Amino acid sequence: MECRVDPHSPVPPSQQLVAAVLDAIASGELQPADRLPSVRGLAATVLVNPNTVTKAYRDLEHLGATAGRNGSGVYVTENGPNVARGIRLTETIDAFRVAVSQALRAGHDAAVLREMLSQAADEPVGVRGGSESDGGRVGT
Repeated sequence: MECRVDPHSPVPPSQQLVAAVLDAIASGELQPADRLPSVRGLAATVLVNPNTVTKAYRDLEHLGATAGRNGSGVYVTENGPNVARGIRLTETIDAFRVAVSQALRAGHDAAVLREMLSQAADEPVGVRGGSESDGGRVGT
């Protein structure tokens, strides 16, 4: 599981970790009964305080995606994939609606946005539109 924390993001580091773990569970990278990295190990990897990871793990447990086992670690629950997909689906749909609304208010043509959506839907998962030279922006 690859996690990164962007120190410049307005999203708190613990929430960035929650999103990364939910993505890993939703995508099937983490399966039910899989063990998450140790608090200290993940903290060292993403360069955050262990308390930040502890908070993220506590939040994930509160959501029902993971469960801690005393002395053993934190594990993905049987219902974890359903929980993760539901949460991430809601969040991404909300973000998509906001982005479309902003694009339309900014004067982008609805037909162009539909075409971009169609093209993006046909790309393999994980492929980003745009190029490195234009900062990954499409149609600007």
